[in-house]
Amino acid sequence: MTAVSTPASSPAPSPASAAPAVRPTLPRTFLAMMAREMRVMRKNFVATFARVLAQPVLFVFVFSYVLPKIGGAGAGTMSAASRGSGGTFSTVLVPGLVGSAIVMQAMMAVIFPLMMELNWQRSITDRALAPLSVPMLAVQKITAAGVQALIGGLLVFPCVLFVHASGQGPKIHVSNWATLVVVLVLGSLMSSAAGLWLGTLLDPQKVQMMFALVLLPMSMLGCVYYPWAAMGHIRWLQILVLVNPMVYVNEGLRAALTPQVGHMSAWAYLSVLVVGTVLLTWGAMRTFTRRVLQ
Repeated sequence: MTAVSTPASSPAPSPASAAPAVRPTLPRTFLAMMAREMRVMRKNFVATFARVLAQPVLFVFVFSYVLPKIGGAGAGTMSAASRGSGGTFSTVLVPGLVGSAIVMQAMMAVIFPLMMELNWQRSITDRALAPLSVPMLAVQKITAAGVQALIGGLLVFPCVLFVHASGQGPKIHVSNWATLVVVLVLGSLMSSAAGLWLGTLLDPQKVQMMFALVLLPMSMLGCVYYPWAAMGHIRWLQILVLVNPMVYVNEGLRAALTPQVGHMSAWAYLSVLVVGTVLLTWGAMRTFTRRVLQ
């Protein structure tokens, strides 16, 4: 009786050989870290952007609604820069408050997490172990903060647009959508790069001093509540505020949203936004790399 031989069954493929190994690449790692940032932002969305909306909404509520209602002197009157165009104080406020929200949110979105990652939690070490160079990690943090700033500015826009007393509504006309998009994007990136640069230069114990000596003067002298052209009667101050990056963000938004109000020439604010974004990003990458590798 002959034995019938059966073919040997082939071994089952192991899970490791069933799927090809995913090799981390620069774009894939960058997008994965951005996805993580977006999940964190989505989880803390209300707390994050309630802080952004509080100041501009209260400001426009008081100056565009309360004071005109009670007959406050000068509250609902037209500024010198907008008198000829028939605009109101709200017309000047809209681009200024949107721009200041973008700048402040961009800087805060990178400074406060950076303080914890570099000093208290030292969680930056985990980030540095990712298959991403340290300078590119700085670019990722700038991009994430810029996205938050852009969202914050877009949320502020309808608030300052619709909160006003009767007859005190702003006159907004987007004359150039391309300019508006470029100013929003470059303003967000330049501000977040400035925040990363400052956050890596300052001692954590001196953060409160930064608010008093840097952020408050930036806001008060950043052409938020008046156009740059209206400062012509104080020529020395008009020249001095040109060192403030917020001026160029607000003037660019003013040119795009309220072209009837006096504003800077396009070559002035666009060149500063482009050059400022490049230089601040380069400087932030250098200081961030030095702090991480210490």
